[in-house]
Amino acid sequence: MKISAGCALLGLVAAFSVQASTVTVPHKWGETTVEQAPKRVVVIGFGALDAVTSFGIDPVAVSKTEFMPKYLTKYSSDQYIDAGSLFEPDFEKIYSAKPDLIIIGPRAEKSYDELKKIAPTFVFGARYNTDYWQRTQQEWHKLGKIFDVEPKVDAEIAHLDKQFKSVHDYNQSHPTNALVVMASGGNISTFGTYSRFATIFNEFDFKTAASVEKTGPHGDLISYEYIRDKNPDNLFIIDRDKLVNPNDSHTHKNFENKLVQATKAYKDGHMYYLDINAWYLSISGVRATEQMINDVQQAIE
Repeated sequence: MKISAGCALLGLVAAFSVQASTVTVPHKWGETTVEQAPKRVVVIGFGALDAVTSFGIDPVAVSKTEFMPKYLTKYSSDQYIDAGSLFEPDFEKIYSAKPDLIIIGPRAEKSYDELKKIAPTFVFGARYNTDYWQRTQQEWHKLGKIFDVEPKVDAEIAHLDKQFKSVHDYNQSHPTNALVVMASGGNISTFGTYSRFATIFNEFDFKTAASVEKTGPHGDLISYEYIRDKNPDNLFIIDRDKLVNPNDSHTHKNFENKLVQATKAYKDGHMYYLDINAWYLSISGVRATEQMINDVQQAIE
């Protein structure tokens, strides 16, 4: 049977259209190619869920735990398939969701090889340590490309970039230092310029009240005496106990001691509790990043 030139041309156009509708994005574990604007999306990780929700994407399945931030609790309903925990995806339920795309956060990335057998899988989220805002913008741009919502992403980035620069510029002209600590299980850790909370020093440009060598996610163990001796201008506190015992955290009470009260930060009213969801759980989320800026703006107002 002969094929007319017109039919052949239509076939080429159709083939080109299919090819043009796919996008490829790089990530820590390689590259993922997916049809643009996928409809059935599985999201594992609160930062990823925060971001896709903010850009107008409604997933069919999400990771569900008791730690879910309040602004994401609508996903606790039975309308959304339970895709497992932040660390342990439920492969059977994810498979049953028939996803076009799976998006996972850093906590679930060890499951990448298994998940990509089910559907194209994209590892989302800025890495810990440095350049949080720059890397987060890159992650959002990838979502914009995947879901064909680049104007929304560009607008959000432009809006928040002004706020980052505002805090940074203020601190450049009004130098002040800070100590970042996390309370967890009776222990206190501090974090420096190459840590999971490095944004305080790098993007927001607070000076370091103490040199911290450790770069891992758990920081360097310290004491209340250490806080008194470093005598920071600003003391930023992450209350991790609030995750484990939300109604029985004693962190606020524990920090009301004579050693902390002797610091400049305490005396000047510059002791701040950072939002645990934004700074610890929802890395690279849109709402989370907005909250991070709001938290830090307290120190310059």
